[in-house]
Amino acid sequence: MNHFYVLRFNRLKRWTLVVILAFFTAGFLWFENNGTLSVFSKDKPTALAKGSSEEPNIALTFNISWGEQKVHDILKQLEQHQVRATFFVSGEWAEKHPDILKEISESKHEIGMLGYRYKSYLDQEISQVRKDLLYAKEIFGKLGYKDLELVRAPSGHFNDEIIKLAEDLGHKVIHWNINPNDWQNPGTQKIVDHIMSQTNNGDIILLHASDSVKQTADSLKVILPGLKNKGFKFVTVSEMMNQAHAESNIVD
Repeated sequence: MNHFYVLRFNRLKRWTLVVILAFFTAGFLWFENNGTLSVFSKDKPTALAKGSSEEPNIALTFNISWGEQKVHDILKQLEQHQVRATFFVSGEWAEKHPDILKEISESKHEIGMLGYRYKSYLDQEISQVRKDLLYAKEIFGKLGYKDLELVRAPSGHFNDEIIKLAEDLGHKVIHWNINPNDWQNPGTQKIVDHIMSQTNNGDIILLHASDSVKQTADSLKVILPGLKNKGFKFVTVSEMMNQAHAESNIVD
């Protein structure tokens, strides 16, 4: 009978140990996926999708891959409301419109690369992605914009391999976490409502300045003063990266 109790007790201890280990593993995995990390962890490739939730800073970003009409109205709104933004520009567009790129830069906005040709990196071999990034870097360098650090993948399509490649080439991959899909022209009020209701501390907002957008400039007339009135401060992506408590996330 004593042997039975000893055996039963040993089994109970083993099961207790298993449960404890299971909880520990689950907690570790949760932290890995949701916990606050340093920007661009050295342990694995990461893309910045959100800054510090402890600071009222937000980053307004624009993608440009074609056209030359709509960007001017957007720049006027940014100037009027004294907001600095980060523009991610394809090398192909920059090559065609160096004068507009110069205007963006001289207006004290930050410039990042959107690759050379606007084509999903997930639809290309990694060797092609490397060529695209290197050629984009070459083109921007010839235009006088050397050593651009920030990169955004076309259509926001990337994976660990692409992020690692970008990091090996000296770049930081930047994503976003607020996206009103302004390129679909859903209506000025819908763009305004989405951004005004969804934006929180540390958010990176995605908008566009290509000629596909018909309502973005008008939406900025409300969004820029509206977000300021809510206590948010506009910063560039680089300024957000330099915050001590920025979070780094990989977005599927």
